Amino acid sequence: MRPVAIFRFSPGDEPGRFAHWLDAHGVPWRLIALHEGEVVPADARAFAGIGTMGGPMSVNDALPWVAPMEALMRDAVAAGVPVIGHCLGGQLLAKALGAKVGTARTTEIGWIDVEATDDAAAGEWFGGRTRFATFEWHYEAFELPPGAQRVLTNAFNENQGYVIDGRHVGFQGHVEMTAEIARGWIANSPDELPASSDASMQSAADILANLDARVAALNAVADAIYSRWATNLWH
Repeated sequence: MRPVAIFRFSPGDEPGRFAHWLDAHGVPWRLIALHEGEVVPADARAFAGIGTMGGPMSVNDALPWVAPMEALMRDAVAAGVPVIGHCLGGQLLAKALGAKVGTARTTEIGWIDVEATDDAAAGEWFGGRTRFATFEWHYEAFELPPGAQRVLTNAFNENQGYVIDGRHVGFQGHVEMTAEIARGWIANSPDELPASSDASMQSAADILANLDARVAALNAVADAIYSRWATNLWH
């Protein structure tokens, strides 16, 4: 079986639960660390699927890997190689397919509730869950690319997740979150967190409260997402 390519754009933005799920199900994967100077492959058909992680940069920044990544994603969509984008990765897929990515209507940081757009989306992608708490840390947001179906939303930013052709998915949040990743981000970016929480931004203390239980609940959602996404992997 071809490996799944996992693109990491910055140190600390690890594949987390995504990699754990692939390992548990015997799916080979290859980490491509673009922040370390690795080159974006030219042909999506070399991979069973393509996963993209988060990062502190913007997809609108003049970074050397942005255009090659957009080209690879368009190639994957055209060939039917499934793509999954987490936060920055979801923004990158949307931009690659012609959607605008810009300043979010509301900055979201912490454990934020999102809702499936309908029962069909909940059943197909989220294990039947119509509402769950995901982990968010973003200042920008995507519009929907042409032909995309919104499957996840909330009151802060309406486009929380979308599906294209029943096989490519992009998320505004971090369904791949683990406790280790959450603690690392808090340690590395404490100045981005408020001293006290409000509806859309949480303090470090509130993010860490009941962390293991929150991660376990999100892991269950992520497993449902990855299981559905993997049905279209190339072999």
